[in-house]
Amino acid sequence: MKLKNLLYITVGSALLTACSADYLDTLPQSSTDTGTVFETTENARLAVNGLCLMMTQQYLGQQGVNGEGTIKTWYGNYPGNDFQKCNLTGWADIINATSFLERNSSLYCYYPWFYYYKLIGNANRIVAHIDQAEGPEAERLFIRAQALTVRAYAYLMLSQLYCHRWADSNQGASRGLPLRIDTSDGDLPASTLAQVYTQIYTDLDAAVDAYTRSGLTRSRDDNHSPDLSVACAVYARAALTREDWATAAKYAPLARKDYPLMSNADYVDGGFSTPNSEWIWSSYSAPDQTLYYFSFFAQQGSNSSANICRTYPCAISKELYDRIPATDVRRRMFLGPQEGDTYNTANGRVTSGPMLERARRDYADKIYATSLVYAYMQFKFLCTGQPGIGQLNHFRAAEMYLIEAEANCHLGGKDTETQALMQALVKDSGRDPQYTCTRTGANLLEEVKLYRRIELWGEGFDWFDLKRWRQPIVRHAHPEGSFHAQFAVSVQPEEGNQWTWVYPAKEVDYNGALDSYIE
Repeated sequence: MKLKNLLYITVGSALLTACSADYLDTLPQSSTDTGTVFETTENARLAVNGLCLMMTQQYLGQQGVNGEGTIKTWYGNYPGNDFQKCNLTGWADIINATSFLERNSSLYCYYPWFYYYKLIGNANRIVAHIDQAEGPEAERLFIRAQALTVRAYAYLMLSQLYCHRWADSNQGASRGLPLRIDTSDGDLPASTLAQVYTQIYTDLDAAVDAYTRSGLTRSRDDNHSPDLSVACAVYARAALTREDWATAAKYAPLARKDYPLMSNADYVDGGFSTPNSEWIWSSYSAPDQTLYYFSFFAQQGSNSSANICRTYPCAISKELYDRIPATDVRRRMFLGPQEGDTYNTANGRVTSGPMLERARRDYADKIYATSLVYAYMQFKFLCTGQPGIGQLNHFRAAEMYLIEAEANCHLGGKDTETQALMQALVKDSGRDPQYTCTRTGANLLEEVKLYRRIELWGEGFDWFDLKRWRQPIVRHAHPEGSFHAQFAVSVQPEEGNQWTWVYPAKEVDYNGALDSYIE
């Protein structure tokens, strides 16, 4: 990707955008030169704010293309096993994840590449120029660390989409990504997957060191800017994906140490639309900075006025819902059928009877008045304002517990420590006061995986986890399952180029050092 960057100020923040003459058409309304933006550390902080704001912006003139939320929805939730957009049959191609190799010219193939390299290009500008900014050395260190954290995160996400899972990579020898770590924009060959992870680790090591040496932290009301905890969280997730169990187990507790698990009250009432005690990193949203119908919450909020939510609400799979204990507070986040309830077993629609009455009564403040009701519909994601205002979480403490637990299972000899982690996450937090963890060995790993699915449902992990676990997608239609018949598919780990998105046609056409869409 050609990364010719223009620096500009808008809405009080210095935003950075990458533009290529042939296919990137996002241009600033007003511009200033690089030297002005990086004249002082105060100005440079605005550039970091702009970088963070890029994670929740509309792109490519498409509804639903909303920065990080689109990645969670289209790539993490839709193609997985546990999430469904009720009756949205027109999206079967992306939801069923069956045609990876034919999508090199599609928006779905292109968007993550465009979006994450846009973040990378702007992070590179900050890294390249921050040393010239006038101001305290501590502030330069902190800003550099923030840019490195974002760059590492972007490369991690790209690797999960456009590279083979680690288990299929021949220890990282398979094709990785073009590693753009400076402001150059010429042809660049792809590195190996191992080299990509080396760069991610290098960036995060440098970020952790710079955060530490700076002695600075973000303000208490700032959850959207990266800091040391965010770098540790990215490190833990990257190591988990790399199957580097010791590193994952090291950084997960460091990331969560200042972020106690949210209360049950928070969990069931806005715990996923407003920052609380366990949120490590999120994207900011407010009525004066809303994406309206383009936002994540306008796609998933159960109380959103957007048609995509009112007509096609989000729901959990029957298979996963049935595995959530009745004593677990997380079961209350979904409209599960009870004895005597009836609904349309062709599509899950509820048009009359006790289940409809229960939805309108028990979830009156969590469902839009004219929304259609479906069995297993969710009430986890709630708008704080219409049609889709809400802050989008990227990392929280619960994920870090689960990362450490999963890593421990692979390290071996840590059953007791893993059981304690699960007890802390599930029982001690109040999520399920009746929970006990006594399993060991392979059975304990399966329990960790199950509770990862329950805890992180709808947050964009499902497909990514199945890919790295090398587990198939297996969906069942009503009444055995809860999917519309058009979504009742099975996809094996070896299919679809090993679940690896091909390089976008626009990138291969532009970058002369790349000679193929696939490895």
